[in-house]
Amino acid sequence: MDLPDGLRAEIIEESIEVSPTGRRRHAVLIHRLRKALEAHLKGSDFDVYQDFNLVHGRKVCIPDLFIGPEDPEDIPDEEGLGVDATRVVLVVEVVSPGRDAHQRDHERKRRFYATAGIPTYVIVDDYDNDGMVTVLTEPDSGKGIYAAETHAPYGKRVVVQDGPAKLFTFDTKITGA
Repeated sequence: MDLPDGLRAEIIEESIEVSPTGRRRHAVLIHRLRKALEAHLKGSDFDVYQDFNLVHGRKVCIPDLFIGPEDPEDIPDEEGLGVDATRVVLVVEVVSPGRDAHQRDHERKRRFYATAGIPTYVIVDDYDNDGMVTVLTEPDSGKGIYAAETHAPYGKRVVVQDGPAKLFTFDTKITGA
């Protein structure tokens, strides 16, 4: 699908969703997160990826960041469009402004990632009150839900409890507030 500059398309819940790429603040948060996660994962068999298709069934999402095996060739999807979402261990979405962006990241992508069985889904949301980091764990792929969630307003620390990002801390170094 050819799209104008500044737009991207994802297949979420049987629909093609076209959304604008993020604003400067969006890019700043992703940059901080990527650098911090790369440093945290140094020496492990995992790496951080950005703007990469995650495929589950006939659905595709493009998360802001995800953690997967060091070599993405180890987790290809059957069609060669991206990587198998079931082999991803953590996904991060930074919410853009607007009701549609909020619903996409907090509802539709949440179901997609839970259905794929991704163990940890992190939502960084400048627009939830004065900013909120949500860490979702314990996916139930049959129901498309996460059984456990932790919320921390900006200024409070939230720590990833499992997986290769275990003990990674979301704090003011990431959110700036």
